[in-house]
Amino acid sequence: MSKIKITLILILAMAFQMSAQEHTEHNEKHDDGRGFRIAGIIGHTLINTEGVDNVFVPSWGLDVEYWFNHKWGLGLHNDVEIETFIIRNSDNEEIERINPLVLTIDALYQFGGGFVLTVGPGVELEKEESFYLMRVGIEYEKDITDSFYLLPNFFLDQRFDGYNTWNIGLGIGLKL
Repeated sequence: MSKIKITLILILAMAFQMSAQEHTEHNEKHDDGRGFRIAGIIGHTLINTEGVDNVFVPSWGLDVEYWFNHKWGLGLHNDVEIETFIIRNSDNEEIERINPLVLTIDALYQFGGGFVLTVGPGVELEKEESFYLMRVGIEYEKDITDSFYLLPNFFLDQRFDGYNTWNIGLGIGLKL
């Protein structure tokens, strides 16, 4: 009887040891959360200006992020709106926008098992007139594998001299 108990204890100890080693090896790779991430996003932007009809414009995005740990990161988020549209600026003049490029540098805070709060300044570049802006948004990172994840997002870009836009998109990202 004591040989059976000793054998069971040894088997359990070996099983726990193997499980602990596997857990440690996995954690050494990804547990600290540090590293670069890159994501391609396709979405739509609601152009909201006073006096001009609201317009949905297709947009493409490319996000490059560095995460310091599981909670905090810094991102360069880039969007291009793939259409020509007209907005009304702060002087009530109509301005034609041709494929404007939005660049933001965002602070990233991850909470609640995959939600990411995004806040940061940026600029909308276009050949006629550029606008400074502030971006506030939320994303959700849903892991597909250890390296790939889905990324639905929702942003508000408030221009300081003009109009605001709401962006909704879906992307796929890679943890480098």
